[in-house]
Amino acid sequence: MGGRQIWLIAAAAAVFTVACGQAPPPAAKQEEPPPEPVDGQKAFFQCYVAARGWSGDVQGLRLESVNIPEVKSVGGRYGAWRASFVSPSKGRIAIYNYSVAQSSGKFIKGVFQDHEEAYSAGLEKPWLVSAFKIGSEEALKAAMERREAQEYVKKNPDKPMIFLLEQTRRHPNLAWRIVWGESVSRSDFSVFIDASTGKFLEVMR
Repeated sequence: MGGRQIWLIAAAAAVFTVACGQAPPPAAKQEEPPPEPVDGQKAFFQCYVAARGWSGDVQGLRLESVNIPEVKSVGGRYGAWRASFVSPSKGRIAIYNYSVAQSSGKFIKGVFQDHEEAYSAGLEKPWLVSAFKIGSEEALKAAMERREAQEYVKKNPDKPMIFLLEQTRRHPNLAWRIVWGESVSRSDFSVFIDASTGKFLEVMR
């Protein structure tokens, strides 16, 4: 074997050795998709799992939508929700928050317990979780089938909405109250939808 051939073989071997010793280029880091708002039913059951760890006999008391600046609400879905649970054995209420994103230090991403407080019977009645069958998105669709709601939204296209889920003396079953306005007290229009059947209950002006 000539000297030139030996040199070529040695050079090739050196290149192969170097190539094998090199680490593969790092994979491009994939950016997380922006957080999306969620239906109230999904948020509630995320909180319910955590609440079961607080007390095994928890019942629902209230669910309300929360607007956060990081995630725009759309179609009955929100970036954050607040759920209240009652424990008959403890005689206390536990408040849980669920958020799809951290928001201004007030909400962290995921589920977290906000606080506890004493429970005393009032207008709101505790309800069995099995009664909650209609989500906020479906409730809004049912509400918007009403001519009154269509006319109101047409006249007030930029009015914010609030979703409240509770059982009161006003209706025999658990119900969604969809409120147009900054707060319940300042609203001049809301629609009630049965949260077990999805049927329209009433319009309040």
